[in-house]
Amino acid sequence: MRRRQFLGIVGVAAAWPLGARAQQHDAPRRLGVLMGFVEHDREGEADAAAFVDGLRALNWKAGSNLRIDWRWGDSDRTLMERCAAELIALSPDLLLAGSSSLATDVLRRRTGTIPIVFANVTDPEGQGFVASLGHPGGNVTGFSNYDPVMVSKWLGMLAQLTPPVANVAALYNPAATPYAPLLLHAIEEVAPSLAMTVRAATVKDDAEIEVTMAGLAREEHSGLLVLPDIFNNAHRDTIIALAARYRLPAVYPFRFFVAAGGLMSYGIEISDTFRRAATYVDRILKGAAPADLPVQAPVSFKTAVNLRTAKALGFTISPPLLVAADEVIE
Repeated sequence: MRRRQFLGIVGVAAAWPLGARAQQHDAPRRLGVLMGFVEHDREGEADAAAFVDGLRALNWKAGSNLRIDWRWGDSDRTLMERCAAELIALSPDLLLAGSSSLATDVLRRRTGTIPIVFANVTDPEGQGFVASLGHPGGNVTGFSNYDPVMVSKWLGMLAQLTPPVANVAALYNPAATPYAPLLLHAIEEVAPSLAMTVRAATVKDDAEIEVTMAGLAREEHSGLLVLPDIFNNAHRDTIIALAARYRLPAVYPFRFFVAAGGLMSYGIEISDTFRRAATYVDRILKGAAPADLPVQAPVSFKTAVNLRTAKALGFTISPPLLVAADEVIE
């Protein structure tokens, strides 16, 4: 059996709407999962494990009452489309779009009847995935990874460095970040209050990441804001290595960047979002309609800083930021 084809969870109905079949318990339910990571990515596997743990806590047992078919789409739309087609051809009772707006988009474009739960998506209403956060209104609902306070926090962390950061480049891949205008608008509104200027730095491969980093390093008081997208997640080792080479301070959206050597991060724990997503899978498999399940906002955020990296870059992190951090790597 292929690694991506796990046996896992099952439950009560066959396809949304589920009411007429909600009392059937004799056959495993089928769940298709499209992940926004490359297969075998350590963070993607951790998120998958958290999701399975969440299901297990709700009595969906691997190999007993649920089967999970896994596909790993990375940040490649062509691959995502192929994976989505494969999953839908299996006639699952429900689909999970994991850590990717792209995964959510390709799935919902292929089916308006199979329920879709997304985990870790930015601005689902703005992207047209749901009619509104409170009343999704279709076959799609899930868990967002964004709160407006995050933008102020990201820039505020860069402002608490010595030497100071004044020129910030927001790094992202437009193909993987359709919600970038939302983030950039919020960032541009906050920047003047911190005596910063911010510009977009769009990239599509490792070569363009390096060109961006090299150019930024030639500017005084420059820093990097790495936006949350599946491209940046997939290319995190390159981004972290180049930030170190060009001695650029950077703030990241997730802790795993800091654990891998990045300077600072503020954001949600993605695995927690996957664990929470299991609750909606459970409710839908028991008969709830996605249209009636409001999109859930993130509930907890964590700050991480890497003092080892700060020293290597030649920056000092302010004591208040260190005191406020949930994790300090020394």
